[in-house]
Amino acid sequence: MNPKRFFKYFYLKFLRLKGDPQSLAGGIAIGVFLGIMPIMPFQTILVVLATVVTRTSTIAAVLSSFLVANPLTYVPQYYFSTMIGNALTPYDLTWSRIKEAMDLMSQDPGFYKSLRILVELGYESVIVIVVGGMILAIPFTIASYYLSLPVFQKIKKRREQKHLLN
Repeated sequence: MNPKRFFKYFYLKFLRLKGDPQSLAGGIAIGVFLGIMPIMPFQTILVVLATVVTRTSTIAAVLSSFLVANPLTYVPQYYFSTMIGNALTPYDLTWSRIKEAMDLMSQDPGFYKSLRILVELGYESVIVIVVGGMILAIPFTIASYYLSLPVFQKIKKRREQKHLLN
């Protein structure tokens, strides 16, 4: 897989999105937030639910979630989520426990098997990972909204001008 081509594909997908700039930027922010969160089997479901509740762009959220949560980013996301969660919670989660669960989940065992793997980690591990993931995701979420909003505003303005000229 060619990384340049991969990113160009997603770039063009984002540019072709239609809708209100605030809705699109909000969808991207939700997708980035939930994509960074270490909740692998539930991401797409939560993305759709969150965008429906907030009335933001579901397509933008799903695209950004897929872009942020991919096999290249899973290990660093889980690692930093664990480090932050260990620092902020009274629990201690070791990397070997997480790696074992990630290896099992990367084999795409299905929803119920993924849920069982997470339960076997224990609620303390889940709290550590989720708290760490939320703290890790917040700055990226804010940045993604405020960086994407002017881009979508510019695209909307360009489309309106093009429409007026035709």
